Amino acid sequence: MNKTLVNRLALLWLAFFVSGCSQPAQIISLSGNTMGTTYHIKVVPNEHLPEVNLLQAEIDLALEKVNDQMSTYRPKSELSLFNSMNHEETIKISMDTAGVIAEGIHLYDVTDGALDITLGPLVNLWGFGPDKRPTSIPSEEVIAAAKAKTGMQYLHLDGIKLTKTNPDLYVDLSSIAKGYGVDVVAALLDKYHVSGYLVEVGGELSVFGNKMDDKPWRVAIEQPEIGERDVQQVIEPGDMAIATSGDYRNYYEEEGRQFSHIIDPRSGYPIQHRLASVTVLHKQSMVADGYATAMMVLGTQKSLALAKKENLAIMLIEKQDSGFKVFYSDAFKPYVSL
Repeated sequence: MNKTLVNRLALLWLAFFVSGCSQPAQIISLSGNTMGTTYHIKVVPNEHLPEVNLLQAEIDLALEKVNDQMSTYRPKSELSLFNSMNHEETIKISMDTAGVIAEGIHLYDVTDGALDITLGPLVNLWGFGPDKRPTSIPSEEVIAAAKAKTGMQYLHLDGIKLTKTNPDLYVDLSSIAKGYGVDVVAALLDKYHVSGYLVEVGGELSVFGNKMDDKPWRVAIEQPEIGERDVQQVIEPGDMAIATSGDYRNYYEEEGRQFSHIIDPRSGYPIQHRLASVTVLHKQSMVADGYATAMMVLGTQKSLALAKKENLAIMLIEKQDSGFKVFYSDAFKPYVSL
């Protein structure tokens, strides 16, 4: 699940700067590696929490479990075992993996196919998965062959039973699994009844309560400018998860063209439009993560229409001939810090 999220990590660096630079020294700060990326956590301490080293060990164990279930880089993970099957077959998976796949299926339906967790062959073809970057632009025939290996119609979930009816089907949960990891850590901290935390995994965020000084967490959303790190907007998300997706950090250039890591599952090609960044607020980081990716595929107007239909809090930053234009859904406006 090595979906690269450098663009989102830039957001998190700014989030910690804005929310943490004046924090009292006694706040608990944890960091580590997971899912091919890093995590950073800030927790307001209380008497229910275990010792810091034990808390971190518990968090690491929880995130390792997610890796063992859903990583496409670990050959014995549940997901890898499913992907490695070379014929039509059904296997049993954990309730956790089943829940994430079920959300992927739901998001596919609600976004008209803009989020597709069977996108793996195309992600790999374009060099943003376990396979290496291509040395030339894939031909239409090669792209068509990769697309033939995708399709949600070939994936069937019945409780904890997962079936593929296309032997080449390859499920990639990178669009929502890191968000799920954030939700797992947030739930772990919730059981200790802490009054505030900020959890980040690979750029996905969840915040709750207030900081040590009883002030709300504030998060800076970065301007999507290649080579720059300027703040576009500061928000106060309250008790929400935040996901930002963009095409301005994770890309490569080949034959004079720029290729984003965000692939449109309907065309098989990297996105080519003016929408540069999407930020989504939701109670679940996994859901925010999925919507942010899907909206980068949909573009500005279709994303705003979807946000209105689903009452989603979103912020879009669109490239203009000179500078950027920002769009807010009605549900997002209360979170903007003036």
